[in-house]
Amino acid sequence: MLKFLKLVPVSSVMFAASLATAVAQDADAGANVFKKCAACHMVGEGAKHKVGPELNNIIGRTAGTDEGYKYSNAMKDAGAAGLSWDDAKLAEYLANPKAVVKGTKMAFAGLKKEDDLANVIAYLKTFSAGAAVVPAAESAAPEKPAEEAKPTETKAEVAPVAPAAPAVLAKDVEVPTHGNLHLGRVALPEEISAWDIDVRADGVGLPEGKGTVSQGEAIYSENCAVCHGDFGEGAGRWPVLAGGQDSLTADRPEKTIGSYWPYLSTVYDYVRRAMPFGNARSLSNDDVYALTAYLMFLNDVVTDEEFELSKANFLEVPLPNEANFIDDNRSEEPQYGVKDEPCMNNCMEGKAEVVMRARVLDVTPDKQDDEDGGAASIE
Repeated sequence: MLKFLKLVPVSSVMFAASLATAVAQDADAGANVFKKCAACHMVGEGAKHKVGPELNNIIGRTAGTDEGYKYSNAMKDAGAAGLSWDDAKLAEYLANPKAVVKGTKMAFAGLKKEDDLANVIAYLKTFSAGAAVVPAAESAAPEKPAEEAKPTETKAEVAPVAPAAPAVLAKDVEVPTHGNLHLGRVALPEEISAWDIDVRADGVGLPEGKGTVSQGEAIYSENCAVCHGDFGEGAGRWPVLAGGQDSLTADRPEKTIGSYWPYLSTVYDYVRRAMPFGNARSLSNDDVYALTAYLMFLNDVVTDEEFELSKANFLEVPLPNEANFIDDNRSEEPQYGVKDEPCMNNCMEGKAEVVMRARVLDVTPDKQDDEDGGAASIE
């Protein structure tokens, strides 16, 4: 069954208590969780500030003090008030940054799972001098008695498998002789296939695969909800994916998949090549079908949580706003049909001036006040 209650972030009290009882921390698993952070932060040798500060030696550091990074005033004030990063404070902050430091410019919505918090902190500890990772407890299960030796069975000999031919590397391709600088070469098939994955509105380019709404809900909760909200409502400054129906005529329309996007192929193609944020191309084709199905469900395009999306039925359920998009037919207009050079002389007498402005960005000025189009002022 789908969840209809929002997840509650892990509190620092709960997490501190779990640390006191020696919850195991897995740094290797934390490296995978850190992929959600890597778009903004770096660790390790040569780490530099990006959108967020580098996180080497974060354990024990006073908040807002890493040299060379421009922190928000809120974070600097928190550090001046005594905030420093230990396991409990990091867990509390990573679960809900804005609740811990109000005014922080960190837009991350927070990690939802206690294991993810423990593991990513363990991973950060490997880059912090003197920080100890809580080891995993050894299994208390009794060891199984050794099995008695059995007589050796004679097995049929298996022919050795011939090793695969090594792939041709770009550095081994013959340097071309054309042109003066000999720049460029024919792209390798492997290089072409890596980026030639686009999906057209008519379904051309869709891979084989399938996935249900229920499967997509689990994948979404694990990989997407941290930025886009549990129900596609958006978290912080991250994009809203659901809702916004009938808002396109408003001054501030909500342009979501269900209210604005014309083709489902755009959803599949974008998720496949660019998501999850910081870990792109990590989802299987089946995963992307399932996620696309769940996004359809969030936007009321389908209502059955067992609906299965596949290559076979992909074009059977159009998005609501498809009819409001038209083909680009500018080449058929008279001014484009005539191939003469455009006249660029004596177009208008006098000095060019701005004669009106729009109050709302991206709105063409009208000649008189108009509540729907945004009022314009005439100079």
